[in-house]
This record gives sequence, structure tokens and C-alpha cells, in this order.
Amino acid sequence: MKKKTRILMLLSILVLLATIIWQWDLLKYGIAQGRGQLDVIINARPIDEFLSDPNFPDSLKQKLLLSKEVRAFAMEELGLNQSKTYTKLYDQKGKILLWNLSASDPFKLEPYTWYFPFLGEVPYKGFFKLKKAQAEEQILDSLGYDTRVRPVSGWSTLGILNDPLLSNMLERSDGELAEVIIHELTHATIFVKEQIDFNENLASFIGERGAELFLSKHFGDSSEALISYQNELEDHERFTVHMLRGANGLDSLYQSFTREPDSIKAHLKALYIREIVNNLDTIDFHEPFYKEVFKDRKLNNAYFMSLIRYHGQSDTLTTLYAQHNKDLHLFIQGMKETHGK
Repeated sequence: MKKKTRILMLLSILVLLATIIWQWDLLKYGIAQGRGQLDVIINARPIDEFLSDPNFPDSLKQKLLLSKEVRAFAMEELGLNQSKTYTKLYDQKGKILLWNLSASDPFKLEPYTWYFPFLGEVPYKGFFKLKKAQAEEQILDSLGYDTRVRPVSGWSTLGILNDPLLSNMLERSDGELAEVIIHELTHATIFVKEQIDFNENLASFIGERGAELFLSKHFGDSSEALISYQNELEDHERFTVHMLRGANGLDSLYQSFTREPDSIKAHLKALYIREIVNNLDTIDFHEPFYKEVFKDRKLNNAYFMSLIRYHGQSDTLTTLYAQHNKDLHLFIQGMKETHGK
């Protein structure tokens, strides 16, 4: 081997080793996530096996049959990408599979972000182990960030893998199950790098509209399933409008801060957030859930940023939807042409 070739090989090895050392934390995280994903993919079983299993509950079989109908509707009638996603089921055995960590500046509605290859900057981070999510949350807490760890009931590998259904998804109502399936299939069809807010808002919008259309076709316009889901959507919209209005007021409060000590800022922030929560009692909900939603969970900037991430662009998307004659298939085709993979 020529001396020049040996030198080039040695330099390449040194660069590789330096990169591994520099990105060691990211590499460890990637390996852990890869193992978690691989475990799910390997241990998922075809839905038809569960349907033919006499020991599998009939109520869950009905949910699986519904999931097949939703999947076909999403791909054949809405125009989401064809794939083998959701043709298998992974049994979580009642356990939470995945956790999501997000964080925000304590006195700005500004998210903390992580950088991942291919995805770019991302304002949340997933974990298959709760302790690992909590360990990283503690680090961010110590640095002064507002943080939030929450369970995730469904996720998408953006069409890279054929994602299975998760068994806990079957605990949802018919409308919620349809919504999450269409939401995740949207991610596998349309995903814009470093535009996470747009991606999540779009998937939420299509998921909700698509679920309504599916329930209407599958059960009928006067069905209990559709009416119940529409009531859920109304409650969520009233809650979201109230909370986004609160976020705007909170943002104005933060912008009014000058040189006040952090203790004063924190006090004023807490008072404003308490008022937002208390005013939930003035809203007419179909169900009492949202009036008690912060009884056992903290409300901070990380929560507001999550709400903005999934629903902050609803008005813009509603306008675009109207421009497509409120035809969801046409709307999706327009989004695919503009932003599709």
C-alpha cells in the first residue's frame, strides 16, 4: 500500500473517531432509540393474527377492524401515501411505550431545540425509557428551562418504516382512533424539514377533518360516534382558543419585562397563568375534562409551546382548506404538491 494511501486512511479513521467522540451523546441516544424502534418492529404481529386469535378480546377486534377501514379510507379516498403502515399491531401490555420531552425559555415563548440529522432542529425529544426522559428533564430544569414530559400514544417514522399500531391506541374512542391514524399517516406523506410546527399543525388539521369524514361515511351523519367526536372537537377547540389567547397575553407580559429580577418575573407569570386556569370555569364545555385538566399537571411555557406547535396555525389552515372548496382530498393533494416528499 502506498504511503499516501495509508496516510489518507489514517486521517479518515481519525476524523471518524473525532466525530464519534464529538457526537457521542447523540450517538448513544440514536442507538437507544434504534433499539426501541427495532423491538417494536420485530415484535409487532399482523393484525389478521389478532383477529383470528380466540383469546383476543372481541371489543379490541372491533377496533382493529375499524383501524383497517380508517387506513384504507386515508390512503384510497384522502390520498395519503400508500404503504404497509398500520397493518401490524404491537402489544404494549398496558404499558406506556414512549415519552416526549419538551422545554422552553422560562420568560419567553421560545422552545428549546435539539438537532438531529435529516430532521434538523426539533423542539421535542422522544424516549423509550421514562427515567432517561426525566434525567434529561432534570438537567434542563437545573438550567432554568420550563419543561414537560408526557406519554406518547402514537408516532411516525415518516414513512421510513412500516409503523405498527400500538395496542394502547385501541383504548381511544372511534373518532380519536381515526384521528391519530390519519394524523400519523399525514406525517408519512408530508414532512418539511425544520418546520415542525407546520408539520404538526397540518397533521392535526388533516387528522381531525379526516376523522369527521370517515365517521360520517362509516357510521352516518346522525351516528353516536360522529356526534360524540364532534362534541370532543368542540370542547377541544374552545379550550385551545382560550389557551392560545392566554399564550398571547403571556407573551405580551414577557415582552413588558425590562430589568426586573427573575423572582418578580416568576411571580407575575404565576399570577397570569393562574388566571388563565381559573377562567376555564367560565367556558361551556360538553364534558368537564378541560375544567380539571391542570389539577394534576403543571402549566408552563413548555405546555403553551406544545399547544402552539399542534394548533397555533389552525386559522391559516382553515383558510387554505376553504380555498380548496373544503375538499380534504383536494387540500391534501395541494399540500403534497407544495410540501410533499
